[in-house]
Amino acid sequence: MDSPESAGRILVVDDNPQARDLIRASLVGDGYTVTLAEGGEEALAKVAQELPEVILLDISMPGLNGYEVCARLKGSEATRLIPIVFLTSLSDFEDKLRGIEVGGDDFLTKPFRKVELLARVKSLLRVKRLNDRLENAENVLFALANIIEAKDPYTEGHIFRVATLALKLGRRLGLSPEHQESLWKGGILHDIGKIGVPDAILNKAGRLTPEEQAQMQVHVIMGERICQPLRSIRYLLPVIRHHHEKFDGSGYPDGLRGEEIPITARIVGIVDIYDALITDRPYRPRLSREEALGILRAAAAKRTLDPALVESLIAMVEEEEEGPAPVPGGAAPEEGAAR
Repeated sequence: MDSPESAGRILVVDDNPQARDLIRASLVGDGYTVTLAEGGEEALAKVAQELPEVILLDISMPGLNGYEVCARLKGSEATRLIPIVFLTSLSDFEDKLRGIEVGGDDFLTKPFRKVELLARVKSLLRVKRLNDRLENAENVLFALANIIEAKDPYTEGHIFRVATLALKLGRRLGLSPEHQESLWKGGILHDIGKIGVPDAILNKAGRLTPEEQAQMQVHVIMGERICQPLRSIRYLLPVIRHHHEKFDGSGYPDGLRGEEIPITARIVGIVDIYDALITDRPYRPRLSREEALGILRAAAAKRTLDPALVESLIAMVEEEEEGPAPVPGGAAPEEGAAR
């Protein structure tokens, strides 16, 4: 555990003991807590033991070289945001290009000057801590989404089912990794605005009055406002705001139609309705899978839902159930099918 005076946790990886000791002496003098590793495998083991805040990494080492270590760390969700500075005597453009390609954040050429080393470490440490604060803020929102959901036993588990199914559908459609991340995180946060909707409306057993429906619809605006200040998740705002838009323009809050609705919002909206139909809600018991798919197909026929996406979801659900099931016709989902 760091002492209160520690300026930050730095991992120094170099197979040359003199170089390690020199770097360590430079950093310890400025209050940093320094861990040493003499090779790539040891570096990965020490990162697993206690996450450093900055890594100073030699490139030319026996066994795993610096490029390989960097690529592994940047490829892991748990370590991808740790800044990595390559400390190297290599100076060719191709060497630096490869370092950039594997995710390196900076280069320092040996022999380095102490003042430059300390300036680079201080700068990257500031970036790392800013990223940590942003990530912590995201986690607060995800926790809030769970708290909102847990208040109602009818919807417990809903956000993770929606996020999981939306992500599966996005992968099936070959959407980009960025879209897939939007589906996962947007699926979790899509109903966060319901924190501002009275419980009496959320849990009402009967049909909502026009006034109550208007209050319910505000949740997408409120959800957008809650998440807007956090720059790191602004790419999720289209899902949060538009997952109740309808393909024919009859949805809310903006009456978007067709492909004006972002594809991530269309997917989350369809999956949201499907999950609501197959789970118990205070205003009706759960429907069978066949009934729910029939309702989705009827809505697609009326073009209130995107027909192509509905067919893709139906095909995926039927495949996961080990074979197609009969899908009878059904009424289009009511406005309250997924409140």
